[in-house]
Amino acid sequence: MGEHKRIGILTSGGDCAGLNAVIRAVTHRAVGSYKWEVLGILRATYGLMHHPPQAMKLDRDKVDLTLTNAGTMLGTTNKGDPFAFPMPDGTVRDRSEEIISGYHKLGLDALIGIGGDGSLAILRKIAQQGKLNFVGIPKTIDNDVAITERSIGFDTAVNIATEALDRLHFTAASHDRVMILEVMGRDAGHIAISAGIAGGADIILIPEISYSIDNICSKIKELQEQGRNFCIVVVSEAVCTEAGDKVECLVSFGERRYGGIGHYLAERISACSGAETRVTVLGHTQRGGTPSPLDRLIASAFGVAAVDLIANEEYDRMVTWQNRQVMSVPIAEAISQYQAVDPKGSLVKTARGLGICLGD
Repeated sequence: MGEHKRIGILTSGGDCAGLNAVIRAVTHRAVGSYKWEVLGILRATYGLMHHPPQAMKLDRDKVDLTLTNAGTMLGTTNKGDPFAFPMPDGTVRDRSEEIISGYHKLGLDALIGIGGDGSLAILRKIAQQGKLNFVGIPKTIDNDVAITERSIGFDTAVNIATEALDRLHFTAASHDRVMILEVMGRDAGHIAISAGIAGGADIILIPEISYSIDNICSKIKELQEQGRNFCIVVVSEAVCTEAGDKVECLVSFGERRYGGIGHYLAERISACSGAETRVTVLGHTQRGGTPSPLDRLIASAFGVAAVDLIANEEYDRMVTWQNRQVMSVPIAEAISQYQAVDPKGSLVKTARGLGICLGD
């Protein structure tokens, strides 16, 4: 089926469930159907910067037992922009040419990159600079990559958040408490709105819709007047304070990340409602665990489709899930937009229809 090719595959950015299912699908399609070679690049672009490049040959035996594994067997990174890479002496260096050189040293005919919009933008820029044959696959638990209804990892993250809500209902009712669940979502509230509806939350706060503490407390008092002794709140980590300030915490090397909005809300809800309030922060549990059947299905479909794009020499494209089928779009088109929760969309209308308070 066409000329022999050697293709590379890497995972870039934050990990999520379903990455190994993509690697498995790419390997099965490329090796089994086309008789190509597949090299798994270790630690994303770091592997291509290394001298010699770090990669492993993938075959069906190596990938067959990875379908249900979380994380990525190849490793990944979400640090170090290759165009301004931080060096040990405190300087920054453009290392993009080293990545291009690594591609050629491995003798690759094409590269598949699995990443979110940020990773795909960087990988595409490198590919354009080096005239490399590149195909993208969208993955992010945030589900904020444009022009695809599903990104790998999202469904599993929603399942984990929903299970947490299921568990919190009982302990909230037992102790007459307001339970706040803080979920991930870099700048979008997809996990919060989806898990909140599925998990029967009373209040859902997302960054796309502004809120007031007074409105939240009014909802809690309304539930109390109806005889409910507890309340379940879901909040996306990217939700700001009432004044519009980001709530962040300091992590290693001076980097700041979202974290703390749940505790910010707990203090204010407790003060205005008198309710005993507790906070659960799910954090990276949403990235781990066995991928859901839907994530495995989407990952498998994306992996096969990406290999077929290479076979047809359709490069600089990203596979997408639209209208119940796999399609592809120009990567430039996908990364030029950002898919936030639509405040007038179906899920927001559903939440309001169920009487869920969105804080506004």
